[in-house]
Amino acid sequence: MKNLATIPHSITEEVSEAIEKGKPVLALESTIITHGMPYPDNGELAREVENVVRKEGVTPATIAVIDGVIQIGLDPLTLEKLAQSGKQSYKISRKDLGYALGKGLTGGTTVAATTFLSGLFGIKVFATGGIGGVHRGVSETLDISADLKAVSESPVIVVCAGAKSILDVPKTLEALETLNVMVIGYQTKTMPLFYLSKGGPKLDLKADSLKELISCLKFQRSLFSKEGIVVANPISKEQELDSELHHKALSQGLSDAKRLGVEGKELTPFLLQKMTELTKGKSLQSNKSLILNNAKLGSRIAKELLS
Repeated sequence: MKNLATIPHSITEEVSEAIEKGKPVLALESTIITHGMPYPDNGELAREVENVVRKEGVTPATIAVIDGVIQIGLDPLTLEKLAQSGKQSYKISRKDLGYALGKGLTGGTTVAATTFLSGLFGIKVFATGGIGGVHRGVSETLDISADLKAVSESPVIVVCAGAKSILDVPKTLEALETLNVMVIGYQTKTMPLFYLSKGGPKLDLKADSLKELISCLKFQRSLFSKEGIVVANPISKEQELDSELHHKALSQGLSDAKRLGVEGKELTPFLLQKMTELTKGKSLQSNKSLILNNAKLGSRIAKELLS
């Protein structure tokens, strides 16, 4: 482990105590708060997710950077301030961490940054909405999310509703395979598509029960102790977005992004916002549901890994 004494960081008493006593901890990212949803939905969801985790008997550790300090766990006041800051806060990926600390910035940590920091501080399981991946039109833009490499290099199990459907999901799955990342579906034979439970490429690996999933994860971790794992957990059919509505909204969002020249790290939050607008809030509700669903499964994984 790196010498954390030289890195500006703060761990809440709740998280510190759980880590010291060997209790289960679940990492949570914060770009969902700063760039994923409008206020006050973002703050309300962040609190609801933490409550779901605590009800499962697990300690939530929402990770962010506040005034140039890595925060492992957020107190209620800091979480609310971050929620209110919105896009005035920075979107901090793994490559941006040194810059953010050096300049004293405040921002939400992406999947890439949160995965790295989870591993750095010894947190073994991380629940998010959907991971980033290979963007559409990659042959022209070469736009591939840093999430993929970060997951492959961190000893963390990432629980997600697949890759965001705004991406090229088949190529994302291929990229994860190239990076030797285990992608295992939980009660699904196909890669979930974030807002949709089905429709993605076929998965080679599937666990039909929590017991089976934990067994596979434990063996994979014992073989490859320094590499990441992705657990693909589909949104429930009751909460998923209508597939036709999803297709129309996504097509319009992609068209608008191209017309306006939106690209890079601004593309994902732009498309998520467009999806919310074009579906009249239905995609936002689906987004909330899948995040809560992942937090619940992530909590159960964190508990069972200690047994």
